[in-house]
Amino acid sequence: MEVKWIEDFLSLAETRSFSRSAEERHVTQSAFSRRIRSLEVWLGTVLLDRSTYPITLTADGRRFLETAEEVVRLLTVSRAEFRTRSERSSLPVVTITALHSLCLSFLPGWLGAIREAVGPLNSRVLPENFNICLQALVEGGYDLLLTYHHPGIPIPLDPTRYPCRLVGRDSLAAVAAPHGLTPDGEGRLPLLQYSRGSFLGRLATIAQARDGAPSTYPVHTNENSMAEALRSMALAGHGVAWLPRSLVAAEIASGALALVSSEMPMEIRLYRSGGRARPFLDAIWEAAGAPEPHYAEPE
Repeated sequence: MEVKWIEDFLSLAETRSFSRSAEERHVTQSAFSRRIRSLEVWLGTVLLDRSTYPITLTADGRRFLETAEEVVRLLTVSRAEFRTRSERSSLPVVTITALHSLCLSFLPGWLGAIREAVGPLNSRVLPENFNICLQALVEGGYDLLLTYHHPGIPIPLDPTRYPCRLVGRDSLAAVAAPHGLTPDGEGRLPLLQYSRGSFLGRLATIAQARDGAPSTYPVHTNENSMAEALRSMALAGHGVAWLPRSLVAAEIASGALALVSSEMPMEIRLYRSGGRARPFLDAIWEAAGAPEPHYAEPE
């Protein structure tokens, strides 16, 4: 049972449309439908009459609607109480959700620079995959989202509600242990890949399609989409991995990993929830970086 299933149901009870609710919840319609069905399976009853248009609630659905509204209300009140207690502390608290790899490679230095610019502050960070990071920002739990950006993968956030800033640059690099990889009969190298549909996996697909990328064949898929796991596999000599350069810079410098292709540039962007306006957050935003990100290939 997940709270987001209840929130999905409440959205659907209001819109009576799977497509509209899926858009509102920032997930695909198929994923949204699976979550609603998971809620019904968990409850052991059918909540929706899918034979009507627009859809209607069943008798059990109407009964559960009252419970769902009360559950979300109580959780919201508890969260507000915890936040109020946190905000009464001597230092302001900024909440950030970020990709795992950025939490390791970029966030520590960036956060240090922000503290130098605005003064002491407390921070709470959620390292997660892209979809959960996006959900954390949209649902109001976090002030800021730190993510990679490439024009080949649009980020589904309304810029009027979720403005962004360019805060850094990185690249996606194909790396492998310098010795031990044997091409197959067609000259292809073994590829370590991300899970299907993951954000870094989609970036890696774009990079792999560029001119000069190594010819590869998949030998390993990491289902949790964490770049750090693929880095360990690459270091052990299992194959080529497309990884953020910032994550493997030390290994490249030491010779533990070698570049096997030209790199694909990426931006590091910071997104803000426009609905969470506080003076110290405004100060962080002003100190964060350029107000109008622009993607450009490096010279």
